[in-house]
Amino acid sequence: MSAARAGLECGGMRSLVLIGHGSHLNGESAAAVYRYAELIRGRGLFDEVVEGYWKEEPSLRQVLKTTASTDVTVIPMFISEGYFTETVIPRELGLGHQGPVPEGGVARVLGGRTVRYTLPYGVHPSMRDVIVARAREALPDLDAGDTALVVLGHGTTRNENSNRVIYENAQALRESGLFAEVHALFLDEDPKVGTWPEKIRAPRVVVVPFFASEGWHTLETIPEDMGLSGDVTEFPDTPHGPQTVYYAKPVGTHPAVADVILHLAEEARGASERGGDEDRGWHAAWQALVSLARRGGRLGEVMIVPQSGVYEVRHALDEGRPGSELTTVVTPEGLRDLTRRDEGGNHRPVHTLRNLPRGWRAVLSEDDLLRGVHFLYPAVVEETYAHHCRSLRATPWPTTARRQTGIYARVQRATPEQVEHVASEVCAGCLRTRLWAGETLAQTFFAGVPGAIPCAEACTLLVAEVREEVSGKRGAAGHGH
Repeated sequence: MSAARAGLECGGMRSLVLIGHGSHLNGESAAAVYRYAELIRGRGLFDEVVEGYWKEEPSLRQVLKTTASTDVTVIPMFISEGYFTETVIPRELGLGHQGPVPEGGVARVLGGRTVRYTLPYGVHPSMRDVIVARAREALPDLDAGDTALVVLGHGTTRNENSNRVIYENAQALRESGLFAEVHALFLDEDPKVGTWPEKIRAPRVVVVPFFASEGWHTLETIPEDMGLSGDVTEFPDTPHGPQTVYYAKPVGTHPAVADVILHLAEEARGASERGGDEDRGWHAAWQALVSLARRGGRLGEVMIVPQSGVYEVRHALDEGRPGSELTTVVTPEGLRDLTRRDEGGNHRPVHTLRNLPRGWRAVLSEDDLLRGVHFLYPAVVEETYAHHCRSLRATPWPTTARRQTGIYARVQRATPEQVEHVASEVCAGCLRTRLWAGETLAQTFFAGVPGAIPCAEACTLLVAEVREEVSGKRGAAGHGH
């Protein structure tokens, strides 16, 4: 990767990892993280920007293997502190930390990498500026004399930290004097958003959802609970007289969030301007992939063919089809977007399932090829090369099950027969060989066997399906993966 090489020439490399929740069902869940990764990547402040997910790939268990540098800063792309930022992410990354994350984050040395883990971006003080920016977009002439602000949070009774950031932002903005009134309201806890007419006296009200992304709540639930008919809604008869409500976009989709992320990275505990070195294992894995590409070869369901200084990547079943019949992309992101869904339009959270769509070709430079293959098959190159070198450690199912918490803790009760029954369906269409279940893989695609890819640990899709099996709900539509 050219940026990584430039970093080495300057004497150090820095990797930034953005962690999102992701989804087994909804392909748009990861869109915000992709967008911010691209924004920050374009600024060239880090040698690479990598995304990782709880319910997509690369998974939290894999993502650190995919970083080129030994200097890694990890930022959770969440709007507030809570179960995922304090329990799930640190546990799955192997940080040896549980509970509230201190200001400045925590730092650990893992497998030769210095890994810094920060607070979620939503709790950074500069998010107040983003709230004000959203308010001014919705009402450019807002005035402290007649305009009230509502900072609207989701709220939950499960984690007290979830609402703290809402109250802290509301208090700081109240003290700023920019608004006549400032109120913290919630969807799922008191004071609820539907009570706004009783609480607010100002004739103009700006509502800013403190949410990470646009979605069901911001598009449906909030407008319904508030009685809104659009971006601007007139209420001629409230307890305090006529009022107009201006409904803003959620804070999490504002471009300025990229600056907040960079602030967090700069303030991370132990952050170093010097950076780290290129990780040797990562470098060896990708050099092996480049060697395969230069002579032409197969990887999973795709074929890579060198052509006059660039590489063409296409589905192996499209071999021989004229390029004019295929949709052509020339960037790694274009390849990613074309292959995120199968031919039926369904989301592909596990990229090694044999459902890669056909009908496309990517023409990429050598540097872009590496990122393109990463998007196609996240962590596959690193893990397969480690297995090729006999250094990949498999994690047996009982170990994975014991690590689960929250609603997934019940998978610990699954019998071996239940796990195998689910795996026989979930894993049947996957290219990977289940090392975690005791299967063996003698050769890999690096030895010329295209579909020979190791699976070191049960994926989160399998964990979710085993949970449904134990709960007796498996097969029911919409069970929330």
